[in-house]
Amino acid sequence: MSRDSTRSKSVDFLRGLALIVITLDHVSHSALSHLTLHTYAFCDAAEVFVFLGGYASAAAYCAMTARGGAAQAQRRFLKRSWEIYRGYLLTAALMLLCGLAMIALHIHTAVLTYTDAPLFLVRPLQTLLDIATLRRQPDLAAVLPMYIGFALCVPLVAPVVRRQPATALLASLALWLCAPSLAHLLPSADPIGWSFDPFAWQLMLMLGMLCRLHPVSAMFQASRAGLRLTWIALVIALAFAAYRLLIDNQPEPGYLKQHLSPLRVVSFVSIAWLVAQLSRLGWIDRLAAALPPVVTVGRQGLTCFVWGTLISIVADTALQVAASAFHTRTQAVAAALSADLLTIAAVLAVAIATARLKANRPISQRQHRTGQYGCRAAAPKQERSIARRRVWETRRSSTSRYRFDFRGVSRPAGRSPGQLSGRGVGRSGLRSERTIAGCDTGN
Repeated sequence: MSRDSTRSKSVDFLRGLALIVITLDHVSHSALSHLTLHTYAFCDAAEVFVFLGGYASAAAYCAMTARGGAAQAQRRFLKRSWEIYRGYLLTAALMLLCGLAMIALHIHTAVLTYTDAPLFLVRPLQTLLDIATLRRQPDLAAVLPMYIGFALCVPLVAPVVRRQPATALLASLALWLCAPSLAHLLPSADPIGWSFDPFAWQLMLMLGMLCRLHPVSAMFQASRAGLRLTWIALVIALAFAAYRLLIDNQPEPGYLKQHLSPLRVVSFVSIAWLVAQLSRLGWIDRLAAALPPVVTVGRQGLTCFVWGTLISIVADTALQVAASAFHTRTQAVAAALSADLLTIAAVLAVAIATARLKANRPISQRQHRTGQYGCRAAAPKQERSIARRRVWETRRSSTSRYRFDFRGVSRPAGRSPGQLSGRGVGRSGLRSERTIAGCDTGN
């Protein structure tokens, strides 16, 4: 993946698509879930979402350190971890309320056990304490505690990934291999442990960060070696799809996903390489331009995940309650498709409503205009003002005949940057703002 600015919409589109698929996969009687990634591969939308989370986190870290330094980045990611924790608590509360409503209405379906409502009725205070301390994680919200830890670690890991990528990757691989033996260190009221082992899943986050900070060039992807890799990835993806469809179409054991098995990693990497080729050819950009609501879902990820959990519980419960009314398979499939379409529409509506609420907030309550990955960014006029001021300070502080210009070249004392480039001061300074600290922000 490259660093250009067109990537932001593509990444948000893929994140939005992954969120919609996750919501559909949470509906046990969904018809469209039979067409999603887990049917044809040994990975699913969870790998996609964590990988893209690493990609976006690296981009946000670069932008924030470029504009406000490492301290600002640390504060922002600390705040982000708190936001994710609040989202986790809200998701758990919504699931408990759904479970209690189902019990009150005498609706006993399989999804009831996922809400922890039966356990809450037996031990209410202990259940709430376990959920708040992450010892007990409602099934559909189990990925969020892992994200809390990831948000805290990004400011510590990103500088290492940027300066020593090989060391960072080797350390991540070593931690991934040791993950099953480290899982007992995580606080858990369940003897099985966390549904998503962060010691293992950090590998997906690391791969995403590496792809952002050290992208594979388009020239290599189009080269003979790149084409060989594309053919290898295609063969692996097709072989896995044939195996899943023709030989073993049963759900995988939970521990394979819990500890991110090597089979899932290989399956994801092969598909990710193929998607990167589609992105290089512009297909993802065209899809993102044609489906802007999906891009909006990606940009409102946490909100859509929280409310998507509620939407999936309602859809799944409605399908199971109405199942007795279906006399033919055609009726059941039609009902499932209708529920899927309503589920997708509800997620899109949540994303659009959230985006509009944020846009309509009073100016006094808004933060600075956000960059492409949610980090604070200065307005263009402010950037140009900063650039002009720095050029002026450089000119004043110089005592020699030649003075330093932001392009890194010397110029005679009486000439302006515009006389050398023909474009004026602002453009040069703006480019310097974007590449400060050796990291392109992609804006």
